Amino acid sequence: MIEARHLRVLRAVARTGSFSAAARELGCTQPAISQQMKALEKSVDTPLVVRSGRGMQLSEAGRVLLKHATGILAGLSAAEEEVAAIAGLRAGRVRLVSFPTASSTLVPPAVARLRDSHPGVRVSLVEAEPPESLAMLRGGECEIALAFRYPQSDGATASPAAAHGSPREARAEANLEAQQLSAGTDWSDLVVTPLLDDPLVGLLPAGHPLAGRGGPVGLAELAGEQWIAGCPQCRGHLVELCAGAGFEPRIDFATDDYPAVVGLVAAGLGVAVLPRLALQSVRPDGVSTVPVRTASGVPAVRQVVALTLPDLAEVPAVALMQERLAGAAAHR
Repeated sequence: MIEARHLRVLRAVARTGSFSAAARELGCTQPAISQQMKALEKSVDTPLVVRSGRGMQLSEAGRVLLKHATGILAGLSAAEEEVAAIAGLRAGRVRLVSFPTASSTLVPPAVARLRDSHPGVRVSLVEAEPPESLAMLRGGECEIALAFRYPQSDGATASPAAAHGSPREARAEANLEAQQLSAGTDWSDLVVTPLLDDPLVGLLPAGHPLAGRGGPVGLAELAGEQWIAGCPQCRGHLVELCAGAGFEPRIDFATDDYPAVVGLVAAGLGVAVLPRLALQSVRPDGVSTVPVRTASGVPAVRQVVALTLPDLAEVPAVALMQERLAGAAAHR
């Protein structure tokens, strides 16, 4: 087996013309050079140097091997330099996948801080909700996925049958959403960096009787309302919260677009519950936001995290990006 250290010795012997001169150039002893040359000749099963007077010159096989050694050692040096640059955060890349509200609130300050301190690290961003974002992470399409999940609410199990439709349709929708929820929150094989607990707030039309109360609104007080729901995970969690409060919400509208949710509420077409982070990039004109009280009295939140694979967590640029994301979240 040919080793890089043997090729370096061959190159030094060819350049200097003797084992002793090669030893001085490489900073080792003449017997060590002789030993490594013997090991290299044993690997290729042919002589590589021949004595010529007081010096040495390469055999035909030695010249052929030296020709290839030059390219191999140059490529190895370039590879070592690139790896050193990545390890020293002078280069590298981090591909982020994030859900929209984190893209507009947490990602910009985190990336700006990283770029200020390490301009050689390139960061890219695409948007996807879990479980798609987790599939991208596990499939090697990104290094970090920003995701969220809802802790168990009041222990209620509910079917999203509150939306209009037949019981069969409701059950099918419930099963689909349960599968999506399960796929999006199984993080057992990932490294989890907690970022923040994002509280949920109620959205009411500005003229709603409960809009000016000034204190928390219990979900049970909204049992007779028409509801506007968000993404599948958010919709499933809303149904669960309402079940804990003793009712099934009548969901007339469902949209992943938070500005659309706000617009529908402002038009008086229903009420909604959204994460507070989602409202930081939306103008809630015509909408009143109120604290939400669950049946158990536990604050309703969603857990926002940065996820990566265990091996990727050791990569300096990935670890630094996670640190910057945690810093951005701490200032929320």
